Amino acid sequence: MPESNSSSQNPGPQDERNQSYWFHILAQNTPAARNLHTAKLVAKARQQGDRVGIVCDTMQHAQELDDLLWNFSPDAFIPHSIVPDSATTCTDPVGILLCPPVAEDWDTVIILSATLPADADRFKRLALVAHNDEAVLGQARSHFKQLRALGIEPRVHDQRKR
Repeated sequence: MPESNSSSQNPGPQDERNQSYWFHILAQNTPAARNLHTAKLVAKARQQGDRVGIVCDTMQHAQELDDLLWNFSPDAFIPHSIVPDSATTCTDPVGILLCPPVAEDWDTVIILSATLPADADRFKRLALVAHNDEAVLGQARSHFKQLRALGIEPRVHDQRKR
């Protein structure tokens, strides 16, 4: 990576990396809507040249995202692979992660998992996507509180209010 921050052992959200944190709360209440929104975010980040990590909890969810990304856009292929564990290196620009992401490996990280990475304040760009389901919204509220405890005030895009 071209930039180095050796003067600080624990870089926080106010360092020079120009970090961005977003919460996307969808009006729809289906996992399929959440996956589709995620694919759109991936396509947008890829257009900007970002390496994108998508964090999910199960192999079934990873395979659903894999299928969606293969067929998402007839005009553009999104090179990606499933990363089953931390020992697996992802050489594609998009990784569907079944393990905690490493901040230095990804420009944008999209969280679909029940667990927020412990070092969430180290990511350059972090997006959390929740569909309008009580269990998923509860999980998102928990992530929001964790980010605030790290000194991060994420921007919220609540599509339920439209």
